[in-house]
Amino acid sequence: MPSNPGISRHDRPVDLAGDDARGPGSSEAPSDLGGAPGPDATLDPGASGSSMIGPAISPGSSLLSMHTLSGTGLSLSAGVGLVASSADRTPGGSEQAREQFAPEELAIVLSHFDIGVIQAIQEFRRGSRRAPKALIKSAAGGFLLKRRAPGRDEAARVRFSHRVQLKLAEQHFPLPKLLHDRATHETLVKHGGRIYELFEFIPGTRYDASLPATSDAGHALALFHKLISSVQTEDLLPTFGYHAAEGIDRQFVAIAARANENQDASLIATCEALREQYHESARAVDRIGIRHWPTQLVHGDWHPGNTLYRGAHVVAVIDFDSLRLEPRVLDVANGALQFSITMDGQDLHRWPDHLDESRFKRFCRGYDAVEECILATAEIEAIPHLMIEALILEAATPIAATGAFAGHDGGAFLRMVERKCSWMRENTPRLINLISD
Repeated sequence: MPSNPGISRHDRPVDLAGDDARGPGSSEAPSDLGGAPGPDATLDPGASGSSMIGPAISPGSSLLSMHTLSGTGLSLSAGVGLVASSADRTPGGSEQAREQFAPEELAIVLSHFDIGVIQAIQEFRRGSRRAPKALIKSAAGGFLLKRRAPGRDEAARVRFSHRVQLKLAEQHFPLPKLLHDRATHETLVKHGGRIYELFEFIPGTRYDASLPATSDAGHALALFHKLISSVQTEDLLPTFGYHAAEGIDRQFVAIAARANENQDASLIATCEALREQYHESARAVDRIGIRHWPTQLVHGDWHPGNTLYRGAHVVAVIDFDSLRLEPRVLDVANGALQFSITMDGQDLHRWPDHLDESRFKRFCRGYDAVEECILATAEIEAIPHLMIEALILEAATPIAATGAFAGHDGGAFLRMVERKCSWMRENTPRLINLISD
């Protein structure tokens, strides 16, 4: 790919060689401002909802009346999106008590912001249990307060992600506004050794799996890539995200060991099949040349639960916790997977093997429609292989840690993943042709 990623694959021979951008790791940023549980969604099992901290927000309030009170937990809404929350990735994470704000803590932290008289505060039980959140209703409108989780509260990383969001906001990219401390004018508040953020709360609806909404999700991702391409990333080190991840073998060893204890020979065979598929796909991507492609800042977690809609248009993108420097195609492939994966209720045996080809095509075409973001031929050829890698790693990580994927039995979930990956492998030429015209 040339240094300008927007040169059309139809206008010149494809050259994906380029100087790697330089610069440390992933950054942290806000999440859990929206999303939406569909009829089959299971968000935070064991959490019954939002409990009152202060005066309750009326059920009729605009803050609670929209269909968008989910965050970065499992997204199984409307049969699309496949993401495990950070709690699902940690041994015992799903059983940990949810951290809460103390009344005095709320009073002190909120006093840093110029939001007028506070009318109501309500706990927002979504996302990581280690990062408490609260909905705030005041004379100035609706807001969401978040305390950063331990390990995700390094001030330099938070400031970097805020810099990215402010850069996007200046260019009218749809995302929640960060509020400034009235005294320091920073977009974070420090209190008691912890870091807090306050965002405007944006009403919206969930992704409805329509083709126009899918196209707009791809278009929004391309716009995101285009607008942040000039952000200084000299302090970030390039990565390859879910591609050729070094820990994948250890994860399958852990899963297979648990299966052996349970005398589940079929699961051991499934683990070996998925491990082989993962490495086969990784080798294919390497042969196409990904390690020589330019890197840029990417979102790192583009899925339906991190987009809010009005009609078919994305009105807010949330959760910037996974910002990192890598080839943009990893973002595109993961998004294409998340917006085209097919589900059918809670019975994993009923989930189809195939992707929704129309949504897959519309997502990639939506991305391609943004000037300077047209996908190169080599990137297109890598996408199906990267989707296989992304799906396997997304499933194996929480299952290795907890034995389950968001309440689903780990073995049953991996068998479903094996079916889907086999379909993608067998239909790789077809998927490439769908987005090559």
